[in-house]
Amino acid sequence: MQERPSIQQLENFIIYGKVRNFATAAHRANITQSAFSFQMKKLEEMLNIQLITRSNRGSDLTREGEFFLQKIIPIIDELDEAIDELQKFTGKAVYINIGALMSLGDILMNRHISYFKQHNDNNICFNIYNLEAKSMLKKLENGQIDIASTFLLPQMHVDGCEKRLFCRDEFVYYAPCLNISEAKITANTIQENSFVTHSPDYFMTNALENYFVELDIKPHIEARLSTPYAIVHYCDHNKVGTLISKRLLQELGIKKGYYELLEPLNFDSYLLYKHENPKIKSIEIFVDYILDLYQENR
Repeated sequence: MQERPSIQQLENFIIYGKVRNFATAAHRANITQSAFSFQMKKLEEMLNIQLITRSNRGSDLTREGEFFLQKIIPIIDELDEAIDELQKFTGKAVYINIGALMSLGDILMNRHISYFKQHNDNNICFNIYNLEAKSMLKKLENGQIDIASTFLLPQMHVDGCEKRLFCRDEFVYYAPCLNISEAKITANTIQENSFVTHSPDYFMTNALENYFVELDIKPHIEARLSTPYAIVHYCDHNKVGTLISKRLLQELGIKKGYYELLEPLNFDSYLLYKHENPKIKSIEIFVDYILDLYQENR
């Protein structure tokens, strides 16, 4: 019997077919470029067909490589679904690992999971991790988490991920200890009062700084804290203000002490995941339920 390619070889060939670059494909496969190139060469030798052209200018799929790619993608997808369904059939729980953006807060994921469990009777379970953007995207790339719940900021690189927009987050000025009479907060109010915000290396810190540049202000930073919950708590006991997600405040049960901004600040919230994940069917079931939840409440 002719030797058959391994699942790993086929999965890595699919990765190459999507990016058409050995360095990028090796990074996504989480192996060295030399190991990745060896796998692709071994696959070609096994099939006795050249799948990839190589030259000083780069590489690309041959006509035969294009044909083979289109044939094996649905096969690997069906295999992943079969494994996923087998685990459910045998009663084994499928664990979905979710990373929630640190500056957005993981408490918002509670409602997502609760809603999913109420409407979907199955054995899907969840592990939630509160992560800073850089760490979260790296873990998503390496397969350590299955879904990332995050804002998409300009400096984020999420090529190769499925991006599902589920809501737009409105940021508000939260300052329950300040005596504010404005209907909407102006740049001068932000400038005149002490400000509390996120740690310096957070992606959200850069986004807020860009907003301040647009307003031509430079607020006095009284404290930089590690989580939005710490920021809220600090504002609850000190005469300072902050910019924070209105959706997060409402999830915490806070109904007053925050104000709309004269110059709006909004961020689109996305769920990111990779199609190469063996748990893709369960992932997409969960993601679709979350999209339905926000569609119903829109």
